[in-house]
Amino acid sequence: MQLYGCSRTRADRVRWTLEEVGADYEYVPVELRKGETRTPEFLARNPFGKLPVLEVDQHYLTESAAICRFIADRHPAAGLIAAPGTLERARCDQWCDFAISELEQPLWLMAKHRFALPPEQRVAAVLETAVWEFERAVDILARGLGSKPWILGERFSVADILIGHTLAWARSSNQSLGVEAVVAYADRVLGRPAFQRVTAPGGAVAAP
Repeated sequence: MQLYGCSRTRADRVRWTLEEVGADYEYVPVELRKGETRTPEFLARNPFGKLPVLEVDQHYLTESAAICRFIADRHPAAGLIAAPGTLERARCDQWCDFAISELEQPLWLMAKHRFALPPEQRVAAVLETAVWEFERAVDILARGLGSKPWILGERFSVADILIGHTLAWARSSNQSLGVEAVVAYADRVLGRPAFQRVTAPGGAVAAP
C-alpha cells in the first residue's frame, strides 16, 4: 500500500490507522504548497486534487474516513472494527459518521471562512454559528462517552481515531473542548503511541 499525503492534514488520520494495525505501507509526501495535488499525475489518482489518497493493488481510494474503515477491515486482528452486519459495527459506523458530519463539519466551516476560501468568498458572520455547532457536537460526544474509556466502551476503535483526530484539529485551532470528560478523552486518545509516531515530527494536527 502507498499513502499519498501531507503532514498536518486528514492524511494523518489514515497514517494513524495504518500505524495502529501495524500495516506495511509506504508514505509518499505530497507538497500542497508547491501545487503537487494539481498536477496531471496526481489528478489521475484523485480528480478532486485532494489528500489523502491510498493506492492498493493499482486502485486509488479517497475520503479519509472510508480509507480508515477499509484499513481496519483489512486487518481484523487489530480489533479496530467489528464485522459487517453486527450491531457493534453499526455503532462504530454511527460514530465514524458523527465525527465527519457533526464534529468536523463546523471546524472545516470555520477554517474555510477564516483562511481557506478566497477572501471574496469568506463570510465572517458564519463563524459564530459554526462555534455554536461545534460546542453542541462536543456535548453530544460527552453524552456518548459517559464514563467509558472509548466511544464504543472498553475497546479502542477506528471511530476513536476519527474523533480523536478531529479533537486534535480543534485544539490546534484554539477551539475549546469545554466538557471535562471530552478533555480527558482527548488526552487519552491523543496519547496513543501510534498517534505520537505520526505527529511527532510536526507537532499537533492542524486544519487541512
